[in-house]
Amino acid sequence: IEVRGGGIYLHVLQVILMLTKLFDFNLNSVTESSLWRSTDYGTTYQKLNEKVGAKTILSYLYVSPNNKRKIMLLTDPEVESSLLISSDEGATYQKYRHSFYILSLLFHPEQEDWILAYSHDQKLYSSVEFGRRWQLVHERVAPNRFYWSKTGLDKEPGLIHLETIISEGQALYVTCKLQNCTEANKGKPFPGYIDPNSLVVQDEYVFVQVGNCPYVTQTSFLFPIHPQYHTYTTLDLHVISTDENRVVAAVQEWNQNDTYNLYVSETGGVFYTLALENVVSSMGHEGNVMIDLYEVAGIKGMFLANKKTDNVVKTYITYNRGRDWRLLQAPTADLRGNSIRCELPYCSLHLHLHVSANPYTSGNIESKDSAPGIIVASGSIGAELTTSNVSMFITSDAGNTWRQIFDEEYSVLYLDQGGALVAIRHTPLPIRHLWMSFDEGRQWNKYSFTMSPLFVDGLLGEPGEETLIMTIFGHVSHRSEWQLVKIDFRSIFNRRCTEGDYQTWHLHNRGEPCIMGVKRIYRKLKPIARCVMGKTYSVTMTSAPCDCTEADFECDYGYERRSDGKCTPAFWFLPSSMSRSCTTGTTFINSTGYRKVVSNNCTAGVIAEYTARRQHCPTQAPKGLHLVTSEGKLTATLGTNVTFLVFLEEGDGARTSIMVDFGDGHALTYSNVSSIEDGVKHVYKAVGIYRVSATGENRLGSESVVLYLHVTCQLEYIHLSAPFVAVKSKEVNLTAVLWPSQVGTVTYIWWFGNNTEPIITLEGSVACTFSREGVNTVTVQVSAGNAILQDRKTIAVHEYFRSHLLAFSSNLDDHNPDVAEWRLDVSRVIKNSMVKLSEILLSALNQNLVQFTLRPGVQVTVYAAHLSAAPLVDTSENHSGSAMLMLLSVVVLGLAIFVVYKFKREKWLISFNFLRLLLSRHFLSPQMKCQSAFRHYQYLAL
Repeated sequence: IEVRGGGIYLHVLQVILMLTKLFDFNLNSVTESSLWRSTDYGTTYQKLNEKVGAKTILSYLYVSPNNKRKIMLLTDPEVESSLLISSDEGATYQKYRHSFYILSLLFHPEQEDWILAYSHDQKLYSSVEFGRRWQLVHERVAPNRFYWSKTGLDKEPGLIHLETIISEGQALYVTCKLQNCTEANKGKPFPGYIDPNSLVVQDEYVFVQVGNCPYVTQTSFLFPIHPQYHTYTTLDLHVISTDENRVVAAVQEWNQNDTYNLYVSETGGVFYTLALENVVSSMGHEGNVMIDLYEVAGIKGMFLANKKTDNVVKTYITYNRGRDWRLLQAPTADLRGNSIRCELPYCSLHLHLHVSANPYTSGNIESKDSAPGIIVASGSIGAELTTSNVSMFITSDAGNTWRQIFDEEYSVLYLDQGGALVAIRHTPLPIRHLWMSFDEGRQWNKYSFTMSPLFVDGLLGEPGEETLIMTIFGHVSHRSEWQLVKIDFRSIFNRRCTEGDYQTWHLHNRGEPCIMGVKRIYRKLKPIARCVMGKTYSVTMTSAPCDCTEADFECDYGYERRSDGKCTPAFWFLPSSMSRSCTTGTTFINSTGYRKVVSNNCTAGVIAEYTARRQHCPTQAPKGLHLVTSEGKLTATLGTNVTFLVFLEEGDGARTSIMVDFGDGHALTYSNVSSIEDGVKHVYKAVGIYRVSATGENRLGSESVVLYLHVTCQLEYIHLSAPFVAVKSKEVNLTAVLWPSQVGTVTYIWWFGNNTEPIITLEGSVACTFSREGVNTVTVQVSAGNAILQDRKTIAVHEYFRSHLLAFSSNLDDHNPDVAEWRLDVSRVIKNSMVKLSEILLSALNQNLVQFTLRPGVQVTVYAAHLSAAPLVDTSENHSGSAMLMLLSVVVLGLAIFVVYKFKREKWLISFNFLRLLLSRHFLSPQMKCQSAFRHYQYLAL
């Protein structure tokens, strides 16, 4: 057994809880677990296995984000489905069993006892008692696609946003009440189906994706990101940020494989413009897409991104939310003081921008809100980003200048809110030293943290980087137990910081002090100061607005920045277009091609020149009329509500009347476009293809648009009508009968014999010939909508056969007037029962020896009527009242087959005992009497 540990750590005041697990690689499962608790910040630990159950195997540990005293432990579901709850920082526990297998938990951001639990069978449960009791919310919920409502945005605090699975390619976005998610209380904010795993709820935005068209919804309105062309060019979309009412989204276009384009919205999150092309992406361990974009903590509007150009990846930086990007200036000297010759744009500094998913190890880049301007990252110097010759770099002035601090990769931990930095080498070898810096990485001091070298698995510091205590955990050998080393750096410092230990620092971009429209001045610790800031320290900043310049404005929606820096209309954008809500006599905002960068606080200057102007709405004829169904489909089901949406790109929407003709003789007229924003509903009562049209008209002109809607109903049954016998090389007609007979557009696929290639028709009948004698199989498949049904028949093909017309005695119709269904069953039973009856049977028929009992006391006699030639057809013009059958005598095989050929009767309920044959001993042997040729048959037909 190889022992490895897997733990979840958290600091609750002075309490540390640690969960370790023993994994058996032979059994491929966890066989033991241990829960440890420290009340002195990791100096000593107590084992709590007896308190949670000596044989209990724990899998996960959670802490309430709103009350650090509340702890929840989940047991291994392979052993038992239980959870343990503590309300005293993990000192004592109560066990509660539950009936489902919990895969993940989602705690409410404000209510400490509200939890959502997702089960292995795609069910979502809720608890308002911190897991003590659970209630089913919804079934068939997509994994990780459920969200709590946000206070101030949703009307109800207990509302849940979730994505439900309808089919393999369809999902629904619904909202549910926490304790009452019934159909009556369920909301459907989006009118149609959405793509699976596309729902994202973040801040005040809800994102869904339909086909290849992403939608963002805010305050109940839906907007396509780029309606002119993104409806068909977008492959994938990821929401990066929704900070300050502005959306940053990564979009993969049709011509991209491993890169994404960054788009940014205005404050409403409605209209998007391109910020940076070809940002590098990669796949995470869980199959998630990771975009090489990093938002620097502590400084609003500052981002780093890795962009691919001509198969070369380079790192770029922006200080104004993607309005401008530039390369990073490389350090002027290396670790040994040697000069580095690296001139822009041919050579620059490139950084790895991945953030660690492991909470116990640092990623490739780190920055903290409590330490603005300090960024530590791994990277390389040269013409492109490489994975070889990786070194560690640091900046203390927000990316303007960089210094090399290590020539290998290290994990860096911020202590005392950035007043001290601790680094531990990334290596598979055991180590016993760490490095510490008190001057923002300019100098590093080496310290020993253990006497025996240790394989380091991770570092742990309190969230918020407010303390000088950290824990290193690892193992002495690959088969040893875990070793924990608590390091208290407080002894290194001899005093607390005073006002004289701080200095002012001006944020700038290569000397330009105005960033995002303001000058920002921070108070920072002097590099020479060696003191403790403590938990009471907070980042302070003063700011003053700047005059607006062109650099404070980005390109507005529909405009793109050219090589000269000017924003000009994109090829797909028509600047003269205006909102359909623009009404004659009112005003609208006419863009100059620019808009102020979100959160930019500049004033005066050129603000009037670049700000959109309010103008009067011109009077114009309707233009750009669109007609679609709410689900975006061209099919509808018979008898259901179909919602049509009508949009007008240009024109006076308030004074443009709209007429919608449904194509089935019904039409409706509305006074203006705004009166049908919720759509027009209509129910079709017959299947077919309907020409639906919408016409917009005002006093200056009109415009029409047409949509062809296929209305179908569910195909329930098909029957292949084919003869039992056919003549070689003579044409035979085959017919597929549908139920119901009218289901809409239908495709028929026919297979004959052993042919591998089918014949496809739009008609339900087809003619064919068989060139060889024998038994042939005919198969027909009918495709209607999403349904495909099939039927199969066998046809006996012969060179020649004779047919005999049979008749029933007249008393049959006296008791069964106008009944058609029984003839089918009579023919089926006779065909399957009578074998080798040729001349002998005809003789018996001629002597009136074939009879059956219709009801007690009523006998029906079957006799030969006359001889006719093949093929089987009903040539009589006036059908008699008596029922008749054709008896076929095949010369080659000697097989007699009965086929009902008159179907003139109506349906009626009958019951009869069928076919009792009285044959004389002179014609058939006793073994043939009723044993193999005939049977009693009870039949009911409606």
